[in-house]
Amino acid sequence: MRSELSDYLTFDDQTLKSLWARRRVPISDVYEAYIEGRIDIPDEAWAELFKKRHDLVSFRLTSSHVRFGLTRYFPNVLIHSKRQDKEIVSDHYDRGNDFFGWFLGEAMVYTAGYFPRGDESLEVGQEQKIDHVGRKLRLSPEDRVLDIGCGWGTLVARFASEFGAKVQGVTLAKEQVEFGTERISAYGAEDRAQVRVCDYRDVEGRFSKIVSLEMVEHVGVKNLPTYFQKVHSLLEDQGLFLLSWTGIRNLEAPHSPLTPFKMEGEDLNWALFMNRHIFEGADASIRLSTMLKFAEDAGFEVADVENVSSHYVITLDLWFENWRRNRAEIVAAYGERWFRLWSFFLYWSARIGEQGSAFNYQVLLHKSSNKFDRKKLHAGYR
Repeated sequence: MRSELSDYLTFDDQTLKSLWARRRVPISDVYEAYIEGRIDIPDEAWAELFKKRHDLVSFRLTSSHVRFGLTRYFPNVLIHSKRQDKEIVSDHYDRGNDFFGWFLGEAMVYTAGYFPRGDESLEVGQEQKIDHVGRKLRLSPEDRVLDIGCGWGTLVARFASEFGAKVQGVTLAKEQVEFGTERISAYGAEDRAQVRVCDYRDVEGRFSKIVSLEMVEHVGVKNLPTYFQKVHSLLEDQGLFLLSWTGIRNLEAPHSPLTPFKMEGEDLNWALFMNRHIFEGADASIRLSTMLKFAEDAGFEVADVENVSSHYVITLDLWFENWRRNRAEIVAAYGERWFRLWSFFLYWSARIGEQGSAFNYQVLLHKSSNKFDRKKLHAGYR
C-alpha cells in the first residue's frame, strides 16, 4: 500500500489535512506549515519522511518563490555592498551566542567537522578539522595567519595554542568577537591571537597563511573577483591559502534568470529556502569548477582539492541532535517558530548533502608564480 504524506505528520489544522489528502503538495507548503505550527513531525517520523520525500511531496516552484526572487533575492545578489553585508551578517550571527551554542556545542565552530572514523563526538570532530587544516597549511610558529570569517574564534585560538602561529581573525559580528576574545584567553593565547570586527576588504598587511572556512558564500558572486584579488594581495609570495565552502550542484550563475532551469527541483527549492529563511544574500554557493575559475583568474594556482561533503553530513546530523535535545531552552528564549525553522533546516540540509545536492570542498591555493617553491607542498604535512 502506497504511503501518503499524512502518514508521517500530525495536523493541528484539520482543514489542511483534508486539503493535502492524496496530493503531492509543494515542499515549501510543508515546511511553511511546519514552521507555523499547523503540522508537526513526530520525532520517530523524520527519517522515514525524508527518505520517502521524493514520492510524497512536489518540488515545483510556487508563486511565493517568484515573489521572493523578484523582491529580495535578485536585489540582494545585485548589490552586496559593505553596508548590506554587515546588516545581513549581524542579523544572523548576532542573534545570540546561546542560540548557536544550542546546536554547535562547546566547540562553537559553524563549519564542517572532520571525522576519519565517523563515530567521533562533535567536539572531537571540530578539533580534528582545525588540526587537519593547520597541517595542510604547514603551520609553524613563524607564520602570520589571517582567518577571514573567523566566527567565534575557536580556530584562531587553536592555531595559536597548538601550532604557535600568530593569528588574526576578522568577522562582521560583534558578539562573535566578544566570545572569541574570551576563548583566546581560555586557550592562553592572548599574546599570539586576536579577533576583531573588520570587513575583509579593509584588512591590511601581509600574511604567510590565510584561511577562510565557509565564509565565501556570503561574499556574493558579484564580489568574488574582488574577494580573490584581495586575498591575493594579502598573501605573501610563498604563502598558502585554504578555502572551504558549501556549494549547490549545478549552481553556476545565481544572478542569471536561466539558473532555475539548470537545477534539479529539490536543489533549487533548498537553495531558495536557505536564502529566504537562513542565510539571506548568501548566493556564492557555486560549484567547484566555477569557484576555481574565479581563483585562477585572480592569480592563484590549485595545489590540492579535498571533498569533505560526507563529513558535513555527519556534522549536520550532530547539530540536529543537539538542537532537538535543547528544545525547552530554545523555545523559552526564542519561541517555537525558531526551534521549528532550524530543526527543518538542519535535517533537510543533511539529507541534501547525502544525495549530492550540496557539497563541501577544502581547496589549498598558492600564487601562480614561477618563483613559488612547489617542492614544499610535498613536505611538512604530518
